[in-house]
This record gives sequence, structure tokens and C-alpha cells, in this order.
Amino acid sequence: MLVSKQTTRWAIASLGTAGLLGGLLALQVSFLTGIAGALLLISMAIALRYPRTSLWLFLLYLPFGGTVIYYLGGQEILHLVKDALYLPALIVLLRTGNNRTAMRTNLQPLLPVLLPLLASCLLTLLLVNAEPGQGEAIGSSLLVGAVGLKVLVGYVPLLLAAPLLLRDRDDLRQLLRLHIVLIVICCSLSLLQYLLLTTGVCEGSRELAGGQMRQASLEARCLVGGALLYNPTFGLIRLPGTFVAPWQWAWFLISGSFLATASYVSDRDRPWRVASVIAMGLVLASAIVSGQRVALALVPLVLIVLLLLASRNRWWLVWEVGLFALLAGLLSQNAFGIQQPLVSFIDRWRASPPHQFILNQFRWTIADKDTWLGSGLGRATNAARTVGETKLVETYYAKLVYELGFFGMFAMLALVTLVTILTFRAYRSLRDPALRRLGLCLWLFILLVSYNTFYYPLDVDPVAVYYWFFAGVLLWLPQLDADRDPEPHSLPPGQALRSSSDGAGTHA
Repeated sequence: MLVSKQTTRWAIASLGTAGLLGGLLALQVSFLTGIAGALLLISMAIALRYPRTSLWLFLLYLPFGGTVIYYLGGQEILHLVKDALYLPALIVLLRTGNNRTAMRTNLQPLLPVLLPLLASCLLTLLLVNAEPGQGEAIGSSLLVGAVGLKVLVGYVPLLLAAPLLLRDRDDLRQLLRLHIVLIVICCSLSLLQYLLLTTGVCEGSRELAGGQMRQASLEARCLVGGALLYNPTFGLIRLPGTFVAPWQWAWFLISGSFLATASYVSDRDRPWRVASVIAMGLVLASAIVSGQRVALALVPLVLIVLLLLASRNRWWLVWEVGLFALLAGLLSQNAFGIQQPLVSFIDRWRASPPHQFILNQFRWTIADKDTWLGSGLGRATNAARTVGETKLVETYYAKLVYELGFFGMFAMLALVTLVTILTFRAYRSLRDPALRRLGLCLWLFILLVSYNTFYYPLDVDPVAVYYWFFAGVLLWLPQLDADRDPEPHSLPPGQALRSSSDGAGTHA
């Protein structure tokens, strides 16, 4: 198909403007900053012109963002590329009447609890962040608060992305299959990263000095991703996979265990079911060698529970679980070794049981917060450390107490509780068996993340994206379920949504 003149003019204008901006930044700042600025501008141009395509690119880019950022010199501006792909595209699509009608299904029921959370954030921002501590500028304190607000609720609008992307069953299949491909690629790269470290091709942390020998650092990075720790002398390993940090990689593996199983129990095509099994095996092997105890604990448990609850055929369940466990065990034992990660997990659990760690975090935040509105929005948000003073709070709801006080913490808890209830109702309303199995897997993911307080997955990629987006998918499944048997001469499912396709951006 020939490219239209309008598209050609748009491409020339976008690339020319991006090239001009990138050139100016390269001359004034640095070459890598110029590339980052050009990439950011191109992302925004795609989002405004082709919003649906931009949302797909957003999901595709997410697992590789950490690798791209550090291959381009770790420029801070590159952290905004994914937001440039998602936010302008969402705004463009929501400006059309049909899409505004579709989005009410997902967002309107959440407004009674979302508004109090926003009110809590604004009160803390105006009354606490606007009065910074001694020696800190008001502008810096407000910037910390703005980053904290973006991290806390910036991806909630992704609830609306599902009705815009999933026009019919084919789009849903493509979504799941895309994530199977992403899981296979990312886990394969991480296992290759591990082999390069164990064979000495990458030195990891072995040759570093001081504290860097015992903690993840960018100086030890290997092949993909960001900060890495590998020092067999001390029995230490923390792999980042394709992400910025090891903790993000751990939660990608946990998310991947849900998505791979969801595809396995819902896809009707045998080749993709086989691909899903391969993805499950790679996720488990990657969890074992990652050095992340939360992934080692949760990934096997999630896979087994989901297979028990959502298996297509109960008769074959024992064979499926047995064969999967055998293959994953052989792979882990022979290629990577499983004994050391298990010993490390047990020793760490004995030294610092998770429940005691969580209670200690709550005690500290309750005693240390400055006011009943908290110590300031963003004050315990990792992403805000580059713009102001922050503290590290490693459990999610304790972090909210520190930043927003108890009112803000309970407001967020009410929001995720309502999301959990609404998604459960959506899952229970499904009649198609394949969609029902898919809905169960997604709902259990929502349930786990909603009430998990260990670490802060809702603050960082990829869970900060996957939680809200797949909650939106689950809320939209009843609509796809209702459209499963269209009449031959009727409009295809989601025709109203198709009217706002990629060309919508040109009329906005």
C-alpha cells in the first residue's frame, strides 16, 4: 500500500523538527541528550497522530525502557518517553464522543473513592510541600510533590486504555500474545545476562571497590538493564533483567507468571499455548537465578495456584503441572543451579521475617511523619530523589502513611479495594469459559497487588502500568463477552470504537 501524501508530510515534519531539536540539544548539552530529546519528540508526534498505535508501542516499550535508557547514557529525559507515548494518545482518543461513552464503564464507578484520594494529595501538596524544611527551596519541595503525585495516580487513566485498544476478541488475543513474546524475549535476555556473568564475560561487581561490591550498581551492568549485583565471592546476585533495577525485574517476573498462565488457559490455538508454556518455564528459571527472593517465593506459587484454579481440563491437570515442574526443575538444576538461591532465601527469611520487617516500617513511619497530613507528597518516592530530598520506605502502605498520613493511606486503600470488588464482579459475570479463565488470572493479579505492602510495586514499572491497565481489561471483558456471537450482517463488535482509530489524532 502506498503511503499517502499527508502521512509523508507528517513524517517529514516530525523527523525534521525532532532532528532540529536533537541537534540543538547535542550542541548545547551533549550528543546523547540530543538523541533523547529527539526520541521524546518523535514519541509525542506518534501519539498525537496515531493514538492507538502509540498505546501499543507504549506496552511494547515498557519492558525495554531500562535497557534503552542506559544504552543512551542514562539520560533522565528518557524516563518520559513512555509517558509521551501514553498520555497524549489517551487524551486524543478520549476527545471523541464514542470513546467518552465507552470509558464510563471503567472510570465512573471509581470516582467516589478517587476524588477523596486526589483531595488528600492536593491538601498535602499545598499545606506540607509548600512549607519545606530548613535549607530547601519551595520550588524543589513542590517539584518533589508533583513527582509523587504523578507516581501515585499518573497511571490510573490507563483504566480507560482497554476500551480504546480492545475493540473485539482479536485485539484481546493480540494483547496476550504480544506479552507472551515480550516475556520470552526479556527472560531469554536475562538468562543470557546470567550466563555472561557466570562465564566471566561480564565482570559484574567482582572488580568494584568499597560498598559497590555488595550492592547493585550501574558500573556492574551487563548486556541489558541497569543496576546489577553479581559477586560470587560473597554469594550475592541481583539481576535487573531488561529493567532499571532488580526489584522491577522481580515484579515483571511475577506479573509475567500471571500473564503467561492467562494466555495458556484462554488461548484456543495450540502453538500459542505451547508458547505460553515456554514463557512459564522461562519465567520460573529467571526467577530462580535473579537473586530476588520475592520472585523466587511468588512465581512458583502463582503458577501452581493458577493452574489448579484455571486449568482447562482437570483430568490433564496433574500431567500439566508435573511436566511443567519437571522441565523447569531440570532447566534450573542443570543449567543454572537452584540450591544457592533456596539457601539464600531461607537464610534471609530467618534473619528478617517479612511480617516483622513490615511492622517495623509502620512503626518508624508513624513516629517519623511530621504532620497528620504526612511529611509531604513524594518524600518517600524513589523517582523523586533526583529533584529533592527523599527517604527510603520499603513497604507501600507505610510509605503512604509517611507521605500522606492515615487519611491518604486509607483513601488509596479504598481505591484499590473498590477496583478489586468491581473487577471481581466483572469476572463473575463472564459466561464464555475462555474469558472466565482469563478473568480469574487477571483478578488474582489485581488482588495480590492491591493488598501487597512489601516493597512498593504500585510505584514503579511495570506493575504501576500493568495493575491499572489490566484492571481496565478485566472491567471491559463483559462487553467482549456480550459480543461473542454477532449476527452475520450486524456491525462487528466494537464498531463504535473503531470509528476512533489511529486517524482520530488528525481531527483532534
